[in-house]
Amino acid sequence: MILVTGGLGYIGSHTVVELLEEGFEVLVVDDLSNSSLDVLKGIERACGKRPLFECLSLSNRISVKTLFHKYLDIQGIIHFAASKAVGESVSKPLAYYDNNLTSLLFFLQEMEVHNLSIPLIFSSSCTVYGEPDTLPITEQAPIKKATSPYGNTKQIGEEIIWDTLKSNEKLSAIILRYFNPIGAHDSLEIGELPIGIPQNLVPFITQTAVGLRDKLIVFGDDYPTRDGTCIRDYIHVVDLAKAHLIALQRLMAHKNEDRYEVFNLGTGKGNSVLEVIKCFERVSGMKLNYGIGPRREGDVVAAYADVSKANELLKWNAILSLDDAMASAWEWEQKIRTNN
Repeated sequence: MILVTGGLGYIGSHTVVELLEEGFEVLVVDDLSNSSLDVLKGIERACGKRPLFECLSLSNRISVKTLFHKYLDIQGIIHFAASKAVGESVSKPLAYYDNNLTSLLFFLQEMEVHNLSIPLIFSSSCTVYGEPDTLPITEQAPIKKATSPYGNTKQIGEEIIWDTLKSNEKLSAIILRYFNPIGAHDSLEIGELPIGIPQNLVPFITQTAVGLRDKLIVFGDDYPTRDGTCIRDYIHVVDLAKAHLIALQRLMAHKNEDRYEVFNLGTGKGNSVLEVIKCFERVSGMKLNYGIGPRREGDVVAAYADVSKANELLKWNAILSLDDAMASAWEWEQKIRTNN
């Protein structure tokens, strides 16, 4: 059984589908703070299988203890459960530190209590690099002071795991630092469905196009980039989900070279905010209503990955294009609005 925390979230749900299709039994734990039980049905429709599900908060110590006493056959953990919006973390730092770090601490403590030697995949982020000195960003790039509390929780989370592995030789972990996931599953049964106002670019684009939002505001056009807007590495969520499966299998087969490994996950290409907007207009055939606003606190100028390490050691490549991702995101948006 593979425990997937935050498994009804955007990336988590797509990873659960990949695990189920590979034949794994999956236990999803999610507190539904930024997801819905409808996602559980979507997972089943997408792959014909339904994971086990527990609705609980990993930031509650008693709940975590109960979970590990109830399920004794956990063979691996993929830890997604975390609040994840850069902008929101700036305005709600204490909530981010509380939610993102206590959950990690509690289940690591329970793994120690139960003397578990199971592999751990940790959902990290390119935000740990801060404002990079050089591009593309390699795994050897220095970890700088985070530009947001969200990014800092990922830095601290990595440090917690590193220190835990140094003190417990039974454990092994792979840290996956991914860039900007977008798109939806090709079944259109699961996709990105933020609660409230979207904190990420692509769902704001699609919600604006479908008429749910009046206008998209681009946060700044005076950055030192080719068109003045921020540049990011946008990766299709299905490609990203497949990498989690591969990383887990690497640890379970003891093919890892170290007990603590780090991999960047992206496409290796950077696209600006305006380029993403133009891509959407191209694949949708629509003109998007957008304007330029002030910069947003916490945003770095540009970040895109060097993924040669993942290509070589994980034998993983991002296959799907920006056009593929934007087209699937738009089809997903239209479907959920039609159904509602």
